[in-house]
Amino acid sequence: MATPILLTLNPGSSTIKLGLYALDEGGPRRLGRGIIDLQHDPLSLRIDVDGQRAEITLTARPSPDLHEVMEETLEWLAHHLPGHPITAFGHRVVHGGARFAGPERITDETLEAIAALTPLAPLHQPQSLRLIRAIRHFWPEHPQTASFDTAFHRSQDERVRRFALPRALFDEGIQHYGFHGLSYRFIAGELARTAPELARGRVVVAHLGSGASLCGLESGASRDTTMGFSTLDGIPMSTRCGALDPGVLLHLLQQRGLDAQAVSDMLYHRSGLLGISGISADARMLAESGAPEARQALEIFAFRIAQSVAALATTLGGLDGVVFTAGIGEHQPAVRAAVCAHLAWLGAAIDPEANAANATRIEAASSRIAVRVIPTDEEQVIAEEAATLLRGILPNAV
Repeated sequence: MATPILLTLNPGSSTIKLGLYALDEGGPRRLGRGIIDLQHDPLSLRIDVDGQRAEITLTARPSPDLHEVMEETLEWLAHHLPGHPITAFGHRVVHGGARFAGPERITDETLEAIAALTPLAPLHQPQSLRLIRAIRHFWPEHPQTASFDTAFHRSQDERVRRFALPRALFDEGIQHYGFHGLSYRFIAGELARTAPELARGRVVVAHLGSGASLCGLESGASRDTTMGFSTLDGIPMSTRCGALDPGVLLHLLQQRGLDAQAVSDMLYHRSGLLGISGISADARMLAESGAPEARQALEIFAFRIAQSVAALATTLGGLDGVVFTAGIGEHQPAVRAAVCAHLAWLGAAIDPEANAANATRIEAASSRIAVRVIPTDEEQVIAEEAATLLRGILPNAV
């Protein structure tokens, strides 16, 4: 019988990342990857399978349910990749709340529970839900799984998870959850595979992308994170504010007369690097700009990252290493250098040449802590979790 093929879907605010995996011996084997750019007009699908790259213009238009986009994408894959018939789907879902402590197969019950968590992640949860429902609409017989970003952080204790709010609110779900869990799970696995001694220690991982957060790992388990109840918390991001005095929100609502939607739009879409610089949300463009506002935005970004590393080291009771990952963390040496300069008092020192080359090990010989650059792969985690759930369900799955 043919090897089962899994398609992973990792939705962002304006893109859908795809991963194609064979579920054969030794775990999921990546066959290819792709991305649908929902902001491109016309829509485009960039795909790389077995080393063959293509960029396809889609005729479908974005819609609230994404039915047409997913139907055309899956039909294109079926016609152009006949050796890779898709038999299952794995999804990244941002919020699992207190209900989901690990990956699960998607059933009517789990889908209802995922949808019920939408108020906790109003910008992210709907993206996953519409993909799950679109596939159910056209391919109801194909099994689907969900991997939750919040699940990895269930190892955090109540000292971290509780806010200083009335106790009843905690029981109602207002608590510190943490996000980017699939990325942190992958990094923890890579450390265990490539640097087992460091993996057994106390490590802060900086996931620096359009959305950004940090996580304190002890022996590979999450102990604390900068993102808390929502994906707004922690360090400044491309367009999100990061940690903010709640009195600012009260002032905007009560004194400035802004409504909740206007405040939400400001905090999610007009703050962060874009808000500070007034120029761009893209850290690469800011690095190339000579404007003092651009320089200030990057300086604040690096400073807040370093502050958070120190705070997480307090939770961990020490620090053995820092890992940079995701788009900015993997590809922008100047940001890494600025962060580590602030952490010199903690013993961080980097090798300028290794840092400029985006090497895996960028710490100088004199550094008292490890400083690493490790590319993340959330789709691989989705595939591995799906493979475990689907073992014995799909014919020939191992």
